[in-house]
Amino acid sequence: MLKTTFGIGQTLTITGIPTLKATHFAVNIGPDEDDVALHVNPRFDYYGDQKQVVFNSCQGGSWEEEIREGEFPFFHGTEFKIVIKFTGKDFVVSFSDGSNVVFPNRIGLQQYSVISVDGDCSITSFAIV
Repeated sequence: MLKTTFGIGQTLTITGIPTLKATHFAVNIGPDEDDVALHVNPRFDYYGDQKQVVFNSCQGGSWEEEIREGEFPFFHGTEFKIVIKFTGKDFVVSFSDGSNVVFPNRIGLQQYSVISVDGDCSITSFAIV
């Protein structure tokens, strides 16, 4: 978990490598450790999902409606890049294969202070500009 500032107009770029036996990993952006404005969860084989990216948010301890869109641009042991642009209204999430998904800013804040990456991957770079 990283405490930082991620606000409107900024872009977060994360590169990493899923482990050879990865089942899933997740990128979370939120105002605190309990609420999540953006949950990006690539699932190789997890919770009954296979090769699916799940997007969601969590408020007050309750997960909201999942969104499942786009391709699955992740491979075991192969470097990935996730680029997240925050427009204020939405998070625009782009992947290594050029695909992108627009996820609404359901919590509605103008900046977030907690970013975490958890699960079966190693992060090789992390930048906010």
